[in-house]
Amino acid sequence: MKTISCQIQSLTSLTQHVYKVLLKPSEKVSFAPGQYLNFVMSDEDKRPFSIASSPNSELIELQIGAFVADSYPMQVIDRVKVSQDTGDSVTIEIPLGQAQLREDSDRPLLLLAGGTGFSYIKSMFEYLAEQKSERQITVYWGVREASACYELEETASIIASLPNAKFIPVVENPTDDWQGKTGLVHKTVMEDISSLESYDIYLAGRFEMVGAVRTDFVAHGALLDHMYADAFAFI
Repeated sequence: MKTISCQIQSLTSLTQHVYKVLLKPSEKVSFAPGQYLNFVMSDEDKRPFSIASSPNSELIELQIGAFVADSYPMQVIDRVKVSQDTGDSVTIEIPLGQAQLREDSDRPLLLLAGGTGFSYIKSMFEYLAEQKSERQITVYWGVREASACYELEETASIIASLPNAKFIPVVENPTDDWQGKTGLVHKTVMEDISSLESYDIYLAGRFEMVGAVRTDFVAHGALLDHMYADAFAFI
């Protein structure tokens, strides 16, 4: 792990409550797709966020869901805004995490995320697209409302560039104009795939969601040795 200073390249809104932060590191950084970083607020306050960009990108992308004023993530966004206005750098610690993509495996890949856990799997499928991977890859993204889906066309285009990949967004509470899958995302997976035994599975989302998915997926044939999530260290 290294401590790196970064300039704020940009801060944009993906939805009403989700922000994209692009950081320009002061030196080249090295990480594996699926790892995370700490955003350093102070020596005693370091906040983890998944890295949404490929390791090949010159910029580091974060996708931060900040739904409440003065919340843990909104305090980071406020720091980013101040740094952007003043031109001051921010500090990160990188890389962290043990749930990175296992590139030595040729098993089918199942990438599943809820909400802004999407950033975790985005790093992986972007990297796999750059590598022109021929692995079987299925990407599921679950959100509560269709309005929470961002960059859908861009995501679909990247995944469509892979020869053996598909992208399935799932909305829990759909409106009448939603044409895709509905319900709980991991239940949709179990409806679509008869057994998960052959898959390498990567999960991201709220801890309670990841815990429930792990339990249900194991009952559906998934092997614990082939399931990966940083949340597993805490649940």
